[in-house]
Amino acid sequence: MWVEREAYLMGTTLSVAVAAPTRVQGIRAIEDALSAVRRAENLLTTWRDDSEMSRLNHAGVGQAVVLSPALYRLLREAEQWTRTTGGAFDPAVGALNDAWDMRGVGRIPSAGELAAARDATGMDRFAFTDTTRAVSRLSSRAWIDTGGFGKGAALRDALRELRRHGIRSGMLNFGGKVLVFGPDQKGGDWVVPVAHPSQRAEPAVRLKLRDCSASTSGQSERYVTVSGRRLGHVLDPRTGAPVAPWGSVTAVAEDPAAADIISTALLVLGPEAGLRWAERRDDVGVLLLIERNGRLVRSWNRALEQFLIVDSTISLGG
Repeated sequence: MWVEREAYLMGTTLSVAVAAPTRVQGIRAIEDALSAVRRAENLLTTWRDDSEMSRLNHAGVGQAVVLSPALYRLLREAEQWTRTTGGAFDPAVGALNDAWDMRGVGRIPSAGELAAARDATGMDRFAFTDTTRAVSRLSSRAWIDTGGFGKGAALRDALRELRRHGIRSGMLNFGGKVLVFGPDQKGGDWVVPVAHPSQRAEPAVRLKLRDCSASTSGQSERYVTVSGRRLGHVLDPRTGAPVAPWGSVTAVAEDPAAADIISTALLVLGPEAGLRWAERRDDVGVLLLIERNGRLVRSWNRALEQFLIVDSTISLGG
């Protein structure tokens, strides 16, 4: 039987549906999965001062903070993705968030303020010591924002719990991040719609997925408005500026954390550079929905074609 549950975690709704032998077993498995997500939130949140991540972000310059194996491993993983994406993904953008007041009403920083924030941006503003799992801040302005990988990492933990309970089929929908495993209720692949970048109620593409995760990143839902200028919440770590609202990126990968990170990175890279990056990868499917002159242009790499549902509005080749 199918058992479903919703919970508000990490600032959004997490919906979980699983196939279980009994309702009691399904509820127990889902509760443990939700507990895993809560643990990830308590570890990673930068919206509260009592998390382990906040403890590092608030440490004095040069102070070595010994981290738990889980957090140290995640930060090292994020650092590797920073290199893999050429800096398009970099979670150490806290100084830029502050400069643009992305967690407040928003503001336009001066050239000097932006330059100072850029100087405090990047994972190279943190020193890692693998032997002791210690991390030190090298700038008083530097801090790590886990929003670009936290939900993906939490989904990975939740899936581990569900599988520990012997759950073989299910779907987790976590605010733009979807993870599916096993067959759907009808025994086939899961059909997952990808919304139009700016008309969120309108599906633009449908994907057929199984045993993988899809993450969509865009600039249409989270933003601040300053002097009539709409500023999306995703910042380019390389320039320090908000990413232009050109469309959205959906990344499909076996690992939900990878999908989460890649969708953010390619949004930063933009449609042309993002597609070039994706075309070099056969382990991740990438869909770009580009709003251009009132039209929606769809592009994707070869690895996405196995997931794409072709209908009258979509032809192979983009």
